[in-house]
Amino acid sequence: MGDPKFNRKKYAKPSHPWQADRIRSEKELRKKYGLKNKREIWKAQAELRRYRRHARKLQAKLRYGDPQAVKESQELMAKLTALGILQGENLSLNDILGLDVEAVLMRRLQTIVYLRGMANTPDQARQFIVHGHIAVNGRKTTVPAYLVKKSDEGLIAYHYNSPLNDELHPERTKKQQKIESRTEKPEVNVNG
Repeated sequence: MGDPKFNRKKYAKPSHPWQADRIRSEKELRKKYGLKNKREIWKAQAELRRYRRHARKLQAKLRYGDPQAVKESQELMAKLTALGILQGENLSLNDILGLDVEAVLMRRLQTIVYLRGMANTPDQARQFIVHGHIAVNGRKTTVPAYLVKKSDEGLIAYHYNSPLNDELHPERTKKQQKIESRTEKPEVNVNG
């Protein structure tokens, strides 16, 4: 059972500690996504593993014509589509089985903040999030691993209380300033 006061691990370590290919690929993922440590990769892999395990069980139930499995598979695909992990139309459970860990890592708040140009590097994006400078849908979010829903992606902004909310702050990137200048509507002189 376990003690209810302590959470269980949400990931599994690799079965063998010294596999050169795995170590190399984890190092590249850590650098590309600005992750704190390999544990974050393992957590993303565990989450992907849960989705794939669920899809395999549903495929087995669908072979026997279980009507509940049809409903559950539609709900699973709707959930992954809402998260932005799955994209496209006419999705099937085979699409879930074909996912890789980068599909989950791309939906992290840290990655999206960096890709939207709100930070210069993935590491800086992580720092902005942890220090409380980023808000999702108006709420301060301090978890870099937060999975951003597709509907909330456009609602990511600097927190209203953050000094980064000022457009003249020196840490605001030029890329972000260009994006903001395009979204601002030009003033129209009515008097002529």
